[in-house]
Order: sequence, then C-alpha cells, then structure tokens
Amino acid sequence: MTGLRNVSTPPPTHLLHAVLDATAEAVLLCDDHGAVLLANAAARRLLPGLTAIGEITDEPEAFDLELHGRPLRGRRQPVDESHSVWTVHDCTDELARTAAIAREKERTAFLAEASRRLSASLHRGRCVRTTVELAAAHLADAAVVVLPPSRHRTEWVRAVTGSRFETGAMSERDAESVPGLVEALAGFPPVPSRWLDQTQVPASLLPDGFGEIGALLVTPLPGNGVPAGALILARRAPGTFAEEEELQARIFAARAGGAISAASLYQEQVETTAILQADLLPPELPRIDGLELAGAYRPAQDAARIGGDFYDAFPRTPSFLPGGEDAETMVVLGDVCGKGPKAAVLAGKVRQTLRALRLLEGRPEPLLRVLNQALIDPRDRSRFVTLALATLVREDDSWQVTVAAGGHPPPLILRAGGGVEEVAAKGTLIGVSGPIRVDTADLTLGPGDLLLLYSDGIFEARGGVGGREAYGEERLADAVASCHGMPAYAVVERLEQLVSDWIHGAAHDDIALLAVRVPSRGPEQPLHPVNSRRPR
Repeated sequence: MTGLRNVSTPPPTHLLHAVLDATAEAVLLCDDHGAVLLANAAARRLLPGLTAIGEITDEPEAFDLELHGRPLRGRRQPVDESHSVWTVHDCTDELARTAAIAREKERTAFLAEASRRLSASLHRGRCVRTTVELAAAHLADAAVVVLPPSRHRTEWVRAVTGSRFETGAMSERDAESVPGLVEALAGFPPVPSRWLDQTQVPASLLPDGFGEIGALLVTPLPGNGVPAGALILARRAPGTFAEEEELQARIFAARAGGAISAASLYQEQVETTAILQADLLPPELPRIDGLELAGAYRPAQDAARIGGDFYDAFPRTPSFLPGGEDAETMVVLGDVCGKGPKAAVLAGKVRQTLRALRLLEGRPEPLLRVLNQALIDPRDRSRFVTLALATLVREDDSWQVTVAAGGHPPPLILRAGGGVEEVAAKGTLIGVSGPIRVDTADLTLGPGDLLLLYSDGIFEARGGVGGREAYGEERLADAVASCHGMPAYAVVERLEQLVSDWIHGAAHDDIALLAVRVPSRGPEQPLHPVNSRRPR
C-alpha cells in the first residue's frame, strides 16, 4: 500500500515558499506582536506593503472589514506559543454572487406577483391599471401604458411611484414625438434605453413636477397576434436602466401584454354575446290598446339567460301591398327541441320568420304550414318546434280570437266568471316533415277574460313532497282558476311563484308563460305596467 510517509528531514525553505505562493488564499505568518514575518504571493497582491496585522485590524482572532473597496474576511490560527497564521479571503466575488442571487430572487418574486395580479381579472381597465401600478412600484419612477391608436387618438394610463392613476389621450403627433413609441405600438422589438433621446419626450407624457428624465425605456406589450399597446418607463436623472433591468422590463411587458390582450378579447366576446343574447331573449311586449299582455320566461339552466322557449306579440300592422289586408294582432308561444344557446338560436329564427310571414299571410293555419316548410332541414331531423299561435281582431269591447297549435299544449281560458276552459286547438310538430295537420279553434274574449299560452315545462316540473311528482295539467288549471279577477301581470307572477315553490330549486325544463287579457269594464289600477317581460 502506497501512502504518505513521515520525513525526518524538513523540506528546503524555497520549496515551502513555493507551496505557499501556489495557495490562492492570502496567508500571513506573524509573531506574537503581530508583525508579518512571511506573506505568500496572494497576500502580497491583496495587502501590498503590510508589515503588521495591526495595520488593518485590532481583532485578536477574526475580522470582517472593507479595505480599499474590497470586502475582506480574516481568521487567525496559532502555530506555536510565539507564532500564528492569518488567512485572509477576498469576499468580492462571493458577495457579488450572493447579491446576484438575491436580485434574481427578487425579480422572480416580482414576476410571480405580477402574473398573479394580472391573471386575477379579465377586465381590460383593471389589467392596464395593474400594469402601470406594478411598473411604477418596481421598475421605474413613472410608468405609462399607451393603448393602440383608435380614431386618430391614443389613450394612455400612467402612474408615478407613490401617486395615483391618471388617464388621458394624446394626438398622433405627440405619439410620434416619443422616441420608440410608434415602433413599439407596431410590435417592433424594443430599442435599448441608451439609444433613446429622453429630451425629445413631450412634457405632457409625464405629470407636472416629475423633474428631469434621466433614462427612458419603451417596450411593446405583445398581444394575441397584434400588440396590446406599449409600456413607457421613465427614471429621474441621473437614473439609468441596466441591461438586466431592461430584460426584466421586457419579460414583465410580455406578461402584461398577454393579460391585457386576453381581457380585451374577453370584453369583445362579452359585448358580442350580449348583442346576440339580447336578440334571443323574449322581447319587451308591445302596448296594444284594449289588451293586457304579460310574459315570463325561466330558462332551464340557472347560469344561462336563454333557452328554447320563446314568446312574442305583434300588434296590428297595415298592409304594405296595395289593396292587401292588414296583419291582425298576433301572439305566439313556442318550445324548441333542446336547451341552451343552440335551442335559443332556432327559437330566434322561428320568431323572425313569423314576424315576416305574418305580413304576407295572417291566417294561422296556412301561416303554420309555410313555417313548417321553412324550418324543415333534411340534414337534421332532430330540430323541431311546438307552438301555439293566436290572431286577435277587436270588436268593440271584445276580441275575436283564432287559435292554432302545432304539437303544443292547448291554451287555457280564464273567464271573467272564474271558469277555466281548454282551447280545442291541436296539430302536429312543426319542422319535422310535411304536410302537417293544423286544427284551429275560434273563440271570443270578453271583458275580464284571459287567454294563457304556456310551455310544457310548467306542468312537467317535478317537485312536491318527494321531489319527483309532476306539477300536472290539473294542478295548473286549478292554479289558473285561483287567479280569477287578477290583471295579466299578476296572473303570470302568481303562476311563476306557485311553480317555483313546487320545484323548490330543483332542475327543470324551460318555462314560458304569455297571458293575454281583455280589461274589465271600468277603471283598473294595476301595480305594474300591464305589458311586462320578466325573464329569469
């Protein structure tokens, strides 16, 4: 076995000096008074001209100090009773690495916090304000988010460290005068801060009293295919932006741009959805002289406002054809197969088709036959609709009514005397195949009489004591009878409440109600407008 062996003869002095000089750490051999007897090469470079340890420290065992801008750490190790060795370490690189790690942790924590706050909202304005707030607090003395130009104006939101938000707009000329802004808004890569002339910045970009700009940084806010804007950072003189700070600003801008772009896209989708949804919701019922109209709609899904049930009312419309007959007052309530947006789209199609067809054909039976042909789609036999339709012609205080139904529950009549009658109008489903069977019924509505159109969701609603019993047509007729003497809006509200109490929050199909009432003779004072729409 080969190993180290004890040597009785010490090595030559020049060999010991060579070993010490090869050591990277500074080594000092001192006597018991601290005088330097020997210094290796590293010590001579680090502490040139040092003759005694007392020249740099009074500490007997260890020291941490700064000498000529260098952080030093020293430790003493006794050799014998009259000699000791001091090892001195230059901590410059170590402290620099520690500081770099700390800065990286701080940047990482900032970006993580920025991501959390930016992703917390899909409101574009909040995302923009969060961006300037974070940038002014962590990246610069002032931050400005400039949004893409619109109609020759460029809106901005800015914040100064420790100050409140401000909003405004700049002209195209002012935007062009900000160095690098036009390029950033176009999505070009950012220009290094040292290349930008901050003296060209218009005074209106930053608030009064900000002071002289020492450094300017302009970076795009990348969006979804197109830039979401630009981020302008400014530091007061003599501040500058280091290369790593510019990199951090670009990373932050990328995250902020993504959040603002996502919020903008969501806002556009919400606005588009609201426009489309408004046209799919049951309409505000018109005012028709001599009639009370009231409707209610409750979709099957609580989270949605639209579904497959629908109702509408069309007042008497003069003919647009020479010598043609006027389109009489018409009311309709239908139920499209299915639920949710897909069913609502078909329901909207039915409503608009009826609105147009009634101007050409006012009689219920031929109108439903034409509607059936318009809705037949050989590619999709699962799409169909049931509906009840009534035309009303006024005769003094009464109305002559013709009712037609296509696969729909028969309407009910609540007479002024309190009796409830079922209208004998039947027919086949609309939109499945042709020809269809349509049986109409003629009746008269006198003062105090009420015609109720409804969808099957109301009597199929399950609830009660066990939660599984259907509300049923008999219970519905009794509920209608209990509304004797009530105005149309009150009848609809009462039926809604009775069914709501029955299902007690359980799942249900779409429910729609439309009440048409001839006012009683003499003044009536309803608590609500007689023509009302109450979607749930």
